Amino acid sequence: MKTQGEIESAISEGIGRFEQEYMGRGPKDVRAFLMNDLVVVRLKGVLTAAEQHLVKMLPSEKGRDLLKQVRNHLLDVARPTLGAMIEGITGVKVVCMHHDICTVTGEEVVLFSLAEAPLCRELRSNTPGNSESSRGLNGHRRREVLA
Repeated sequence: MKTQGEIESAISEGIGRFEQEYMGRGPKDVRAFLMNDLVVVRLKGVLTAAEQHLVKMLPSEKGRDLLKQVRNHLLDVARPTLGAMIEGITGVKVVCMHHDICTVTGEEVVLFSLAEAPLCRELRSNTPGNSESSRGLNGHRRREVLA
């Protein structure tokens, strides 16, 4: 069983690899946050040079809308791959995925809704008699507390 930090780190690495392999360019920064049955992934610096050029050259709304359409379509096609990756890391079925990108800052957010909060191991000492607590920090289900 993984800690919340291990799950978040594995998701960040997996999404970063996906961006590099599937989109052709990795993000400058990627962070994943596990909150109960929700995974939020924030990527910074995801726009390729061509995408940045497209947004600058076309009228603002047209360039933005076109870029968002293309990115949304690419992620819709990759939804099964991303869902399987998140399920493999968390051990919980992905119910749905949401996505948006800011064409001004190049920041992208991907949200995964899970069927339930994943089991997490909590690293804590001095917690006598709490080894079978049903809820950990942030409401995550957990089975054990390590000393």
